[in-house]
Amino acid sequence: MHGMEGFGGGFGMFFWWIIVIVAIVIAAKWLFDQRGPSERRESPIDILKRRYAQGEISRDEFQKRKEELQ
Repeated sequence: MHGMEGFGGGFGMFFWWIIVIVAIVIAAKWLFDQRGPSERRESPIDILKRRYAQGEISRDEFQKRKEELQ
């Protein structure tokens, strides 16, 4: 006996390692997806401030929208 026959020989070990690698990739993707969007998401007031700073909206419009958000 070779000791690896419980796994189907070399072919079974190949599939075992494929399963392990796929599980690691899925876990890593899930972890990065959990952190990613929350760090990149801007609040509505941040978007409003950025638009005002870039000159896309006037001071009056900024004040009006800011009051609406609060």
